[in-house]
Amino acid sequence: QVQLVESGGGLVQPGGSLRLSCATSQSIFDIYLMGWYRQAPGNQRELVATMTSGGAPYYGGSVKDRVTISRDNAKNTVYLQMNSVKPEDTAVYYCTAGAVFQPTYWGQGTQVTVSS
Repeated sequence: QVQLVESGGGLVQPGGSLRLSCATSQSIFDIYLMGWYRQAPGNQRELVATMTSGGAPYYGGSVKDRVTISRDNAKNTVYLQMNSVKPEDTAVYYCTAGAVFQPTYWGQGTQVTVSS
């Protein structure tokens, strides 16, 4: 059973930063493109960023100037750094593995709330 374990969500003040982590097995991490989606209440899921097993990033349009995706191959972990967060960044953030626009696997999601 494939597991994508997210962590790092919570309450963040506007203008602050957050870093999300997603750990998985080596068999998944070495093969699959890893990524992050998010879903705000009442909205469709939105691509935030992806990274290939070779380290090539791809960023979704709405937050591309404020996010950085990275991966630690020794820890089988992918990270999402988001800076200058805004209330509209409030969403459940999902770790994914698979194709960019049609991920095969999804994590349970981690809630990020941006509020003062």
